[in-house]
Amino acid sequence: MDDGQIDAAPRRRRARRLSELFAQLARDADGPVSLAAIRDALGDRSLAALLVLFAAFNLLPLPPGATAITGIPLIIFSSQLVWGNRRAWLPDFLKNRSISEDQFRRSMDWIIPRLVRIERVIKPRYWPFWRRRGDRIIGIVTLILAIVVTLPIPLGNWLPAFSTALLGLSLIERDGILLAIGGAVGVVSMAIIVFIVGAFGLAIEAAFGLLF
Repeated sequence: MDDGQIDAAPRRRRARRLSELFAQLARDADGPVSLAAIRDALGDRSLAALLVLFAAFNLLPLPPGATAITGIPLIIFSSQLVWGNRRAWLPDFLKNRSISEDQFRRSMDWIIPRLVRIERVIKPRYWPFWRRRGDRIIGIVTLILAIVVTLPIPLGNWLPAFSTALLGLSLIERDGILLAIGGAVGVVSMAIIVFIVGAFGLAIEAAFGLLF
């Protein structure tokens, strides 16, 4: 074998990280960015990646009540994970919805640096599921969290959205440790929701007691 000959066994090419795909989308944006264009650019990983993306959108500072709208795609994509879809299907009312180039890039400027920090410490490890069983289990969990995101509960949207983003990333990377962390955040978020709703109910009951 010549000294300059390349070894016969080629190295496996590293899959692009989600932050790299989002950065490419932001660079290539030329006018309004449609949800269908984002899905097509993400390719085979579109379902879990869109779950992460819309969970991240719900972490942005949004006006009150906005999560009732931005949480709907999370419900749609989580339901498709439960159903076993491999590629995201978009209903007509979402397919052509778009965000302006400037808004999209500003969102990416907030999302990508945080995503990069998480990606530095995650990798395929300790994945507890065989084949695609994990997709459905994670889909069930994120569907519950997505429904919570859409509810008008004060301070009740951020943690469920954060948990959904972590679970989506764990699914993409097959990282069992991140899966455990995302699940723990989800449990904590649900406990907080129960506490907030319970406290609100007790306050209403006390108010009625004073009035009547």
